[in-house]
Amino acid sequence: MTTPRAQLSPVPARQAVACMCDHGDVCSSFAPGHALHLIQARLAAATAAGWTDALVTDVDRAAGTLRVTTLDGEALSLWNAGSAALEVEPGQPVAVHTRWDVLAIGALRYNVARV
Repeated sequence: MTTPRAQLSPVPARQAVACMCDHGDVCSSFAPGHALHLIQARLAAATAAGWTDALVTDVDRAAGTLRVTTLDGEALSLWNAGSAALEVEPGQPVAVHTRWDVLAIGALRYNVARV
C-alpha cells in the first residue's frame, strides 16, 4: 500500500528580482552592467571590428559609473555593478565593444550598461 502524497499549494512568485550584488555578493544576473556571460565575452573576442579605443574622462566609484571618450570624440557613460569603476583612473586607456557592451581594462573584461 502506498501513502498518498500531500498536495502542496503553489507558492506565489515574487514580482521583483534582486541581484545578489545589491546585497554585497557576487552578481547573480547577466543583465547589462552585471556579470559578464561567457557567450558575451566570446562574441566580443570573436568580433574584433566592434572594439573602440577610448580614454577614461571621469569616474564615480560610489555609483559604479565611468565616462569614456572614444578616439572619434564620442562620449559614453557606462555603469557596472562590479568593480570596473575601481579599476580605472581618469586618463587611462580602455576599449569598449560597442555591439556587445563589453569594457576592456587591460586583460580584464566587464559587462557594462550605457547610462
